[in-house]
Amino acid sequence: MADTYSQISIQVVFAVKGRENIITKNFRDELHKYITGIVSRKGQKCLVVNGWKDHVHVFFGLEPSMKISDLVSAIKANSSKWINERGFVKGKFQWQEGYAAFSYSKSQRDAVIKYIMNQEQHHHRKTFREEYLELLRKSDIEFDEKYLFEFYE
Repeated sequence: MADTYSQISIQVVFAVKGRENIITKNFRDELHKYITGIVSRKGQKCLVVNGWKDHVHVFFGLEPSMKISDLVSAIKANSSKWINERGFVKGKFQWQEGYAAFSYSKSQRDAVIKYIMNQEQHHHRKTFREEYLELLRKSDIEFDEKYLFEFYE
């Protein structure tokens, strides 16, 4: 039987419920490492995880047998449980419903990784809302503003 070969690179972006700035420096790097582990345990190739105080970007190589929605669901459920068990935030931590997913060619990988790694500097110039809308528009994704994340800027 012939093998299946693929090169599928996906970036997903999702936000903290209520868009609170609660992913603080004291646990942000640990969270990103934990998410990397979730992606790897699900058999996917994690390329980079980074974000800012209210959102996360996860860039990974996707195996054809994995549904993006299943992977994002696992990332959100396991990471929110991990945050809550460690008491990193006051009250109950949750991610907002929904996410955005973008595909990239192999030739774009380095640029996407660099972009994601520079989130802190990036958000000194641009809000998450501006970033998110720009990503949707650049990818020609049609959207209705009433179904976007809750933005509180």
